[in-house]
Amino acid sequence: MQRNTFIVILILLIFFVISFLTNILGPIIPDIVKSFDLSIGLAGFLPFSFFVAYGVMSIPAGLMVEKYGEKKILMAAFLLAFIGALLFALIPGFSIALFSLFLIGIGMAMLQVVINPLLRVAGGEAKFAFNSVMAQLFFGAASFLSPLLYSYLVLNVHSDQSGFLIGILNRLVPENLKWVSLYWVFAVIAIAMVVVIGLVRFPKVDLREDERIDIGSSFKQLSANKFVWLFFLGIFSYVGTEQGIANWISQFLQTYHGVDPATTGASVISYFWGLLTVGCFLGLILLKLLDSRKVLIVFTSGAIISLMAALFGSGEIALYAFPMSGFFASVMYSVIFSLALNSVPQHHGTFSGILCAGIAGGAVVPLIIGGLGELVGLQYAMLFLFIPLAYILSIGLWAKPLVNNDTITSLKEIF
Repeated sequence: MQRNTFIVILILLIFFVISFLTNILGPIIPDIVKSFDLSIGLAGFLPFSFFVAYGVMSIPAGLMVEKYGEKKILMAAFLLAFIGALLFALIPGFSIALFSLFLIGIGMAMLQVVINPLLRVAGGEAKFAFNSVMAQLFFGAASFLSPLLYSYLVLNVHSDQSGFLIGILNRLVPENLKWVSLYWVFAVIAIAMVVVIGLVRFPKVDLREDERIDIGSSFKQLSANKFVWLFFLGIFSYVGTEQGIANWISQFLQTYHGVDPATTGASVISYFWGLLTVGCFLGLILLKLLDSRKVLIVFTSGAIISLMAALFGSGEIALYAFPMSGFFASVMYSVIFSLALNSVPQHHGTFSGILCAGIAGGAVVPLIIGGLGELVGLQYAMLFLFIPLAYILSIGLWAKPLVNNDTITSLKEIF
């Protein structure tokens, strides 16, 4: 079909918004802990509430798309995100936060299922690889910018600063809960997306076999394959590691190095996501030169070394080592996902749904760290992250894909 540039731009914007809403928890956890007088263990339920929604909704969302169509699912997803953000903004409290984060997580899980097939159709098959990279760039840019927006709002709401946005937020946000201003912004963004999507005509998407989810015979066949569950654990481990680091960076720096979470802490998280995005592009180059399993082993080893330095080095070292752990984590998701799909000959759509359910690792690992933090302190609790990292490292050793990634063997292939 004819490419639709406007729809492609809209999808890139959706990628941006997903990341903007998803990766803000890390910077604000210290504020939530302080505002609601929470223990570290209870704070661990915040990312749990958000990411458990992926485990609950990934496969059902795939079935809903086939029944109701992309447009209705996109609108429903942003409407849920709007309700969740508005609820949190109007009634800030710990129990409300858990429920609202779950609603937002459900919405984000629904969006993840819709946008890749829609991007393929709107942008055209030939441009899909390029557009996918662009989508990751937008995703990474939002992850980089959202902590900076948090810093801006916390420093300017109920201060001497004036302006249209700040003036409105001053009237809406309690002076002792400045960080809640973020969720007013999120609510406005989400409802604006509902309106925009409602006005746009979307192309018809015919799902390919590798995009279709079947919970009947295909799921049964895949369930009997041990590698399906081994790779599911790989995605579970990666997202758990990513969120386990990102969600506890600011709290760790505040607790052990006296770093202000609203300024330096937010900046470190911003650079964590920024370097993760940069690493994705370097990874694309390396995957053209080396076997993906070797790339996975090297980058995972780098992540282990960086995390160890961040946890037990000086405050100055931690400020650099945490972002570097994001850089080294950058290739893990794409390599594990591609190794998984290349290890199973058929039913890739259903398998992708199973793998996406592994995003629930972002719920479990931060929760475990929070619980352990109550017993042994956050520094030693974060040593738990070396377990999923060790598992990811092992994938590079035992994975035996049916098809290896295509690599360049001579300079002629470049030109």
